[in-house]
Amino acid sequence: MNSTVKGLLDFGPLLIFFFANARWGIVAATAAFMIAITIALAVSYWKTRKVSTMQLVTAVVVLVFGGMTVAFRDETFIKLKPTIVNALFGVILLGGVLRGRALLQPILGSVMKMSDEGWRLLSIRWGFFFLTMAAVNEAVWRNVSTDAWVTFKVFGFLPLTLLFTMSQIPLISKHAIEEEGVQI
Repeated sequence: MNSTVKGLLDFGPLLIFFFANARWGIVAATAAFMIAITIALAVSYWKTRKVSTMQLVTAVVVLVFGGMTVAFRDETFIKLKPTIVNALFGVILLGGVLRGRALLQPILGSVMKMSDEGWRLLSIRWGFFFLTMAAVNEAVWRNVSTDAWVTFKVFGFLPLTLLFTMSQIPLISKHAIEEEGVQI
């Protein structure tokens, strides 16, 4: 799948959520988000014949908490979704490390080759990052307006995630395994 289509599938539903919220409010935006994420998941499967665990878990949580938001007309449920998804990913990654498994390796191992220690450290760092993002979401949604939270969710989480990802390059480089004479 080319990067433009992948980007649209990853961020399109969030942009739809943002613009629908600005136009019709959080409940309608949540319904639009649910439809958009379902379409994105279906297109992703159609194009690649697979769906990542992260995509699937995110979509299920969006549909469950979005459904409760729409059914009960209570925005609390959709605001809790990032907290739950991030906390779940953080606990899974850290729990895997505690059980002696770096769970990022099966997910990203086809993209980059690293030592077992590198995968362990990266899994720990991402686990704590996800837990931190869960806490950040809690702090934001409980202390700002709904519109400010939606803006932060769409335009704050992504830059923070990109910055964190970039900050992991030294670790990845240090633990990269040479393949065919080329070091990552």
